[in-house]
Amino acid sequence: MTVHFIGAGPGAPDLLTLRGRDLIAASPVCLYAGSLVPEQILTHCPPGARIINTAPLSLDDIMAEISAAHAQGHDIARLHSGDLSVWSAMGEQLRRLRSLGIPFDVTPGVPSFAASAAAIGAELTLPGLAQSVVLTRHAGRASPMPAGENLAAFAATGATLAIHLSIHALADVVANLSPILGGDCPVAVVWRASWPDQRIVRCTLASIQDAIAPAMDRTALILVGRALAQEGFDDSRLYAADYDRRYRPLGPEPRFPEGT
Repeated sequence: MTVHFIGAGPGAPDLLTLRGRDLIAASPVCLYAGSLVPEQILTHCPPGARIINTAPLSLDDIMAEISAAHAQGHDIARLHSGDLSVWSAMGEQLRRLRSLGIPFDVTPGVPSFAASAAAIGAELTLPGLAQSVVLTRHAGRASPMPAGENLAAFAATGATLAIHLSIHALADVVANLSPILGGDCPVAVVWRASWPDQRIVRCTLASIQDAIAPAMDRTALILVGRALAQEGFDDSRLYAADYDRRYRPLGPEPRFPEGT
């Protein structure tokens, strides 16, 4: 018996990995975060599967369901939205499973920042503009930010910022970033990335608050950075005709001779 933690992706049912789909289909029990995981993904569950929406449950309730399935020898598909490596609350579940000696594995999913970048047709790391992406959030009621982790510090690096779980605090986000990045810094807000009702707002730090619709009060990602303009950057050297590389050796003494 194994608990399969599966990243269900950002919302579109076909952005589920093949491995995730197959594990769901092979598990007699499915626990899913119903507030964000689309019900279409549950169609992969086998006939007669026990399907539990964990949105209204406590951690103790969830662990009780897992322990009961474990006692019956049933594999469990544990579905979380996006990818499990960030803001999934998987860590506390794994800690309990380790203490109980219940085996588990983890299957990654498409993260929301990647789906949002795809939605706006943008590369977040452009030569000469940004070569890093910071995944972060505004301090929240459930999870305060550790000392040293703040938007102003991250903005000072020049990296592209992918600000999660913070649309409700947009005014604070703008107030923290504007003095460092300037009011003309590009911003994109992607609401419900990859869902059928996805919305995209593109503007600047100075104008973003007036552009956001009242309905975009959650499940929205804020992208901020100069790279979002998709202009004023250098071509990558990767495909430059005069760039000597392993798969395209150049000159009489290439760095990587052909066949090495």
